[in-house]
Amino acid sequence: MELSNNLVIGLDYGTDSGRAILMDAETGKELALSIKEYPRWKKGMYCNAVKSQFRQHPKDYIEVLEFIVKDVLNRVPGAASKVKAISVDITGSTPVAVDKEGTPLSLLPEFEENPDAMFVLWKDHTGQKDNDYLNSFSKKWHIDYTKSAGCGDYSTEHFWTKALHIFKKPEIRQKAHSFVEASDWLPAVLCGNTRPEDMKRGMGIAGSRVMWNKEWGGYPPNEFFKAMDPALDGLVDTFHKEAYTCDQPAGIITEEWADKLGLPKSVLIAVGNLDCHAGAIGAGVKDKAMVEIVGTSTCAITVGPKSSGNKLVPGIPQQADDIILPGMVGYEAGQSAFGDLYAWFKKLLMWPLDNIMLKSNISDPETRQKLRDEVYAEMIPNLARQAKVIPPKDSHIIATDWINGRRSPNVDYDLKGTITGLALSSVAPLVYKSLVEATAYGARNIIDRFVNNGVELKEIIAVGGISQKSPYVMQVMADVIGMPIKVIATREACALGVAMCAAVVAGVYESVQEAQEKMGMEISTIYYPNQEHHEHYNIEFQKYLQLEKVKDLTPY
Repeated sequence: MELSNNLVIGLDYGTDSGRAILMDAETGKELALSIKEYPRWKKGMYCNAVKSQFRQHPKDYIEVLEFIVKDVLNRVPGAASKVKAISVDITGSTPVAVDKEGTPLSLLPEFEENPDAMFVLWKDHTGQKDNDYLNSFSKKWHIDYTKSAGCGDYSTEHFWTKALHIFKKPEIRQKAHSFVEASDWLPAVLCGNTRPEDMKRGMGIAGSRVMWNKEWGGYPPNEFFKAMDPALDGLVDTFHKEAYTCDQPAGIITEEWADKLGLPKSVLIAVGNLDCHAGAIGAGVKDKAMVEIVGTSTCAITVGPKSSGNKLVPGIPQQADDIILPGMVGYEAGQSAFGDLYAWFKKLLMWPLDNIMLKSNISDPETRQKLRDEVYAEMIPNLARQAKVIPPKDSHIIATDWINGRRSPNVDYDLKGTITGLALSSVAPLVYKSLVEATAYGARNIIDRFVNNGVELKEIIAVGGISQKSPYVMQVMADVIGMPIKVIATREACALGVAMCAAVVAGVYESVQEAQEKMGMEISTIYYPNQEHHEHYNIEFQKYLQLEKVKDLTPY
């Protein structure tokens, strides 16, 4: 295989696993891909779903980093010496308490098993009460810094809520010096720049999750946080005053990491990025085009020219300059559960198999396990096949997608999922159909909010696992939204997006937009809406919207 002298590596850290993509920046060709699950996370360590506690150990990130980079390099002989840059994205907000040297507390012996000293994953909602207080306090301050979130309410999934929740723990506050986002920490590790005051923090996370805004000169002042709670006193002063866009270098790889990975000591490390922003870049986000990243949850991302005046779209959580494409206004919305809603239903139906059949003595344990595994693997595909043949007009069920609360529009994590209109004739495929429709209604609700507030959208682009493997779900989305949905021919849009950023940092291209044009993937499928179905769903969508108004009748 003939290689150019400009290879780049994109590292994508998702919720469950990390992946590395090795690309030839000049030809746009994917050379190798490696994926590895986080070992401790896979075992369910440090998590408690009942409390919405989801924590990840930094050792998971480090061990996965070393494995996937070495793996892609080993797959392509001669590639290592030609790598020019590495870029990283991670789910967010996923921050961790660190000491003065930028070491996560959980890497210190006395904290190694303490979940509060680990990365607080984006979907951790243990700080909900702290988030309610943060929003209430901010509304009374002379400047409402939560308006940087766009919707006027800060989210429990975001940085300062997690800081308030974690730093109120005395043992953490006593030892911790700063709070650092995972997408900033990993690049800093690679280039040896982990001291919080010096670390280059990315604009994507700063502008969308950490209240950075040029209107007030960067981050809110310490007096704001100190007045909110003394536990936050001095924290913001440990941050570098600037935030850096994804096309900027964070530094050069350290000699230690170059030797460990087998890379040249000249490799540049890009400023870190959020996975959803990287995915939008990889999918080709641009003005008037929305990218739907469809997986366990969703992100709906678009951009516009700054000349449009930075008009806020009510109810959309993140909107700020330069957070996605440098030089443009970025808008980010999303659903807290999409594939997770189907996974919940699958888990519900699996209960008798896991708790009765596997304990039965009718057959041998090996046979029982094989039967269980076959049902598990075939359940969703079979439900989809059956749901597909049910005409939309024959469905009498309306469900909502708020099983993990609602991220947008109008953030509300107290909302619960509902299924209404059940009858004795409501078989499993029909219920599954209603859940698919609910997730499509959630996507449409976001799109309508943009369009109804003057953001023109002419194109819907989809990436992510569900867009690749679930034609039924994608067709329902097209029917509900009423627009064609173009699916990009890659499941690794996030890794591709940061590889594009790495190519800019390496000097192969002058801008992220140019890298998108040269390294972008083709369209694999287009789902066109069925007009008859769309007209039916227009009516059903209004019923979905009405269900929010009765949320207070639901006992929690």
